[in-house]
Amino acid sequence: MLVYILIALLLFGVLVAVHEFGHFATAKLLGVRVNEFAIGMGPALWKRQRGETQYSLRVFPVGGYCAMEGEDEESDDLRAFGVQPMWKRLIILCAGAFMNFLAGLLLILLLYAGAKTFVTPVISGFVDGFPLVGEQGLMAGDRIVSIDGERVYLASDVSLLLGRAGDTVDLVVERDGRKLKLNDLPLTLREYSVEGQPVKMYGLYFDTEEATILAKLRNSWLNAVDFVRLVRLSLIDLLSGSAGVKDLTGPIGIVDTIAQVGSQSATMAIAVQNILYFGALIAVNLAVMNLLPLPALDGGRVFFLLINALWQLIFGKKINPKYEGYVHFAGLLALLALMAVVAFNDLVRIFG
Repeated sequence: MLVYILIALLLFGVLVAVHEFGHFATAKLLGVRVNEFAIGMGPALWKRQRGETQYSLRVFPVGGYCAMEGEDEESDDLRAFGVQPMWKRLIILCAGAFMNFLAGLLLILLLYAGAKTFVTPVISGFVDGFPLVGEQGLMAGDRIVSIDGERVYLASDVSLLLGRAGDTVDLVVERDGRKLKLNDLPLTLREYSVEGQPVKMYGLYFDTEEATILAKLRNSWLNAVDFVRLVRLSLIDLLSGSAGVKDLTGPIGIVDTIAQVGSQSATMAIAVQNILYFGALIAVNLAVMNLLPLPALDGGRVFFLLINALWQLIFGKKINPKYEGYVHFAGLLALLALMAVVAFNDLVRIFG
């Protein structure tokens, strides 16, 4: 268990480093002065000054930062972040999320490197007793395109989306080159007999395809896009009340989950695969969450950048940077408070 906890902490550190490196590398390439590049938060364990930039490694592996000149204050330096053209600032702010998404995509590619086949969302057959076979229902060879308006990227999306649906679903399938709408199908979990054993399932069997290089690239991309959709669905559940703060998981809960996944895997090789898959999911999650238009996040800074440009276009002057600073500071306090609540819930869930 301890080994997997250390692996989880290392994974967090790497993902944070990748995110901050995106800001750092683009700032350097675009001529912006970087005062400090730090991995982790809190007191410094190690630091070194090289040129104009201080590099540091800090105690808590749950964050990091790329401190640019003039990022949060006025500066007369011609290389300050705040005086750069809007396009440069947008690239720098979005680079961290881009690097996280890219890291997630590369992890999925690594996992799929040895794949022989992929399951596709094309129906190959049905369990005996499946009630919806026919031209007005489903047929072998149908490719499931969407479920209740949500696109089906992978075969695993079918069970995910059907599990979120009600007693009936609206499907779009591709049959003989044409797209057909099948509305109000009662496609729900039923008990079927499989090899003499009662099994709850949807009653569908799916086709497979050879894992060519092109198929690996396509499935890796679709899996990464699917992770983005998972974040959106989770946010919808949170805003609609289907999920609450008690359902959120923070760094402590994620470390515990990774440790559990690793320790419960049959072999070390399978444990590594499961952890890498989980790492890819976290990386894409970080990418999406950081671009949400919330104060203290990269997306909040992008939002203020666009608002400031619109304000300047209408009124001919910039918004005083101190007001943006106040909003980001308040947002940071709220974010820290939320993290504290989530951490407490994680501890209760683990030790309670």
